[in-house]
Amino acid sequence: MSAALRMVHGVTHHEPARARPGYTLFAPMYGRNVWLIDMWGAIVQRWQTENLPGNYGELLPNGNLLFAGRTLPAAIPEFAGNGGQIVELDWDGNAVWEYRDPHLSHCFAPLRNGNLLVNKWRKVPGETAARVRGGQPGTELRGEMYGEAVQEIDRDGRVVWEWLTFEHLDPERDVIGPFHPRDRWTNLNSLEELPDGRILVSFRVIDTIAIVDRETGNIDWRWGPGVIAGQHHPTWLANGNVLVFDNGAHRRYTTIDFSRVLEVDPRTGEIAWEYKENPVHDFNSFICSGAERLDNGNTLICESTRGRLFEVTREGDIVWEFASPFYYEHPVFGTNNMIFRCFRYDASHPGIAGADLDPGRYEDFNALMPRRFVRSPRGNEALATSYATGALIRGGH
Repeated sequence: MSAALRMVHGVTHHEPARARPGYTLFAPMYGRNVWLIDMWGAIVQRWQTENLPGNYGELLPNGNLLFAGRTLPAAIPEFAGNGGQIVELDWDGNAVWEYRDPHLSHCFAPLRNGNLLVNKWRKVPGETAARVRGGQPGTELRGEMYGEAVQEIDRDGRVVWEWLTFEHLDPERDVIGPFHPRDRWTNLNSLEELPDGRILVSFRVIDTIAIVDRETGNIDWRWGPGVIAGQHHPTWLANGNVLVFDNGAHRRYTTIDFSRVLEVDPRTGEIAWEYKENPVHDFNSFICSGAERLDNGNTLICESTRGRLFEVTREGDIVWEFASPFYYEHPVFGTNNMIFRCFRYDASHPGIAGADLDPGRYEDFNALMPRRFVRSPRGNEALATSYATGALIRGGH
């Protein structure tokens, strides 16, 4: 592990005058904790979970935490991104609702009616699988290809609606990327209910984001091949555009690996806004990650493989940055501080308003991230803070 990773963690930059104030929620991918931090990086809340993330949690309008856990053994243990459990926890960490299925994958979406969208692994019928183009030949899983069932489940765990990806994708058009195995078509990694009730989805290995009409089952809009690669976390914006984290894994038009965040207009397919780094390879996460448009116009970004959360302005200026101090050992990735996704919440959110946010409750953890204040690059216009300490939190237990 590099010296830089050993030495820099916590909040590395903060400009209060330009950053969106609030609290940031994240779940290290290999620890049984979900953390809430303030703008200075102090831990103010911790949920301890039964299982590892599969792969994130978010606060519900009622103030509880909805968390996807990774149960073992999974139905298909060879697949990364397995879930198995979705649990709702109150502020004290008590489970008030739970749903389990060994076929659960790694994303969910709360619906306005109180139900939940989930996705589960399903085998693609052999005759359909044989027609799917692309991917590395002969890399099916024990001769099988898997797709997904997108389901709406109610509070009793009953399936009230289902949409099978392989019944609506086109084997000739929705081509698996040439470097991906043919075990999955297509590793759906994001779900969101739109204001009109349709569903925004992300199909990673065909480099496509799409809108599904729940009434007809039709794919009303699709976009991405040749522009994005291995993307995550598309979200609908108030202006009718879509924000998406473009991971950049196996880009078709360049051998350079880099990530960026895009805002696309689905009416025209034009890119309305883009954030990438200079040089471009300084911002790069080939898997996971996400982006959230904040109500001040800034964008909160999770660069997963580096455990880095940061906020940028419309002009691309970084006004807040946090490097996770929680490191874990993984048999493939080694020592890492990966985070799948993060969310920023206002102090008025029901899960936060009136809650005990005293960082003194986590004095042992917060003591490892001492603050030293430095002048912002913008001089007197803003105040920046930097943490630089050799202490890492192994496992976060």
